[in-house]
Amino acid sequence: MSEVSSLDFEGRVAVVTGGGRGLGRAYATLLASRGAKVVVNDPGGNLSGDGADAAPAADVVREIHAAGGQAVASTDSVATAAGGKAIVDAALDTYGRLDILVHNAGNVRRGSLKELSYEDFEAVLDVHLRGAFHVVRPAFPRMCDAGYGRIVLTSSIGGLYGNHGVANYAAAKAGVIGLSSVAALEGAAQGVTSNVIVPAAVTRMAAGIDVSAYPPMDPELVAPVVGWLVHESCSVSGEIFVALAGRVARAVIAETPGVYRPSWTVEDVGEHLEAIRRAEVPLIFPVLPDGHADHIRYSFDLAHRGQGALHG
Repeated sequence: MSEVSSLDFEGRVAVVTGGGRGLGRAYATLLASRGAKVVVNDPGGNLSGDGADAAPAADVVREIHAAGGQAVASTDSVATAAGGKAIVDAALDTYGRLDILVHNAGNVRRGSLKELSYEDFEAVLDVHLRGAFHVVRPAFPRMCDAGYGRIVLTSSIGGLYGNHGVANYAAAKAGVIGLSSVAALEGAAQGVTSNVIVPAAVTRMAAGIDVSAYPPMDPELVAPVVGWLVHESCSVSGEIFVALAGRVARAVIAETPGVYRPSWTVEDVGEHLEAIRRAEVPLIFPVLPDGHADHIRYSFDLAHRGQGALHG
């Protein structure tokens, strides 16, 4: 037996949104197989987020029960604050606690930036970004009060780098990173961690994409990363993890060292552009313990040193 197999979730209660299919199903079944009691949340809508079907969540619950695990189904939608509260309440009312929150629910509505409708923009933000807030908001205080919590929110390659035809999806997935960072900062003193997973797997989200030349990209290649991030032994918070085709990596937000001048003109920016953009030695300010202040402090220090040189 490997060392990793000793990491279990006995006594822990988890909520997995979008848990009825694809990645969410893989997360829910993995956690349950290692002892967690799981709320499998999925309203069962289609890929655009319309419609409802109780079967996907119920099927996963039956699968977990058949394997000897414990789970209940939730068909509320993360797209509303009331739905998010109901999902969290399902864990609290059924099991009396909530230790783990994985927000995986998603929908897709494609359209070029020239043509994307306001309705389709809002519908995707409602599930991915507002949906994350709708479940984090009621869960976070309970976790802080308990002195323990593990949150994983889902971003995407599109959230990091953009993609054609999904301005709504990319904007929502980028926003999730900021939300997770705040949860990590505000939860640090209370034993609550928050991290982001950037997963890639061939699920129904890949509809319309030619995946014939893809290497193996099953959800089961992603699930162990999420499993570690929500385990009590997880040693990081405020970070972003990529899981794609068997590769696991950390993504970071980086800056170039930049250029300091006591004053700037428009022409100066153009003349110094190469040095401003030079990224051979990038700066990384981790969210924890205080990346926000470290970022400001770095620039302030340059300004103070520059002023000192001017007056020296």
